[in-house]
Amino acid sequence: MLILFRIIHVLAGVFWVGTAVFTAAFLIPTVRAVGPAGGPVMQQLAQVRKLPTYLMAAMFLTLLSGIGLYSKASGGFSNAWMQSGPGMTFGLGGALALIASVVGLVVVMPTTKRAGALAAAIQTGGKPPSPGQVAEMQRLQARAGRGSALGATLLVLATTAMAVGRYIP
Repeated sequence: MLILFRIIHVLAGVFWVGTAVFTAAFLIPTVRAVGPAGGPVMQQLAQVRKLPTYLMAAMFLTLLSGIGLYSKASGGFSNAWMQSGPGMTFGLGGALALIASVVGLVVVMPTTKRAGALAAAIQTGGKPPSPGQVAEMQRLQARAGRGSALGATLLVLATTAMAVGRYIP
């Protein structure tokens, strides 16, 4: 069971962190740079390819398997182990991942949903977006960009903690 938890944790975590970093560093800046033409790309990713669903699944699998691994490593959440170098480092990594998940669920997902709805409304309108729609899209894209950058940074820090946790005295 421990090996299965570890495989799930690593594979789902790689997908979650990799996608978060790609989205924050490349996808969102590109979509913002191309303006309204980026709307169909985001719609394809979200509605057809179901990227948010896969990200959420990877997030939950990573968090749940991580809690299972932490419980096993700590002997059922023993204070002595949790106060050791590895225990505190893995705990910090887990806390950072939990915070990143909250940022994703509370900031990024609702913001990108609103941006997608606005893009769909603009596209079905059959005319160029109004100045108000352009301003709202820019505001939503900026918020999604900031949230994605924060989430990706937290996940990189969490991954770093997981990578070095066993070596901390």
